[in-house]
Amino acid sequence: MQVRASHILVKDRALADRIYSELRQGADFGQLARRYSTCPSRSKGGDLGFFSEGQMVPEFEREAFRMSTGSVSRPVHTRFGWHIIKKTGVKD
Repeated sequence: MQVRASHILVKDRALADRIYSELRQGADFGQLARRYSTCPSRSKGGDLGFFSEGQMVPEFEREAFRMSTGSVSRPVHTRFGWHIIKKTGVKD
């Protein structure tokens, strides 16, 4: 199975919490990714495309595979910083 996800990556928890709050209030994920994310995927609104198990860091991957399609995660910490993940698809 493969998952498609977008994410917003930031260095600090307080900023991640603020962005998550904005998303909960209806802000556009892609716009916030372009504005705040430090990942090169920011230019695509945070889109990472499809990936399989073993391609992402474990904490990120666990959350992305567990989520339901269309949902947005609370901030997830990895060695790269704080991620907010939006699961956008699944395929076999």
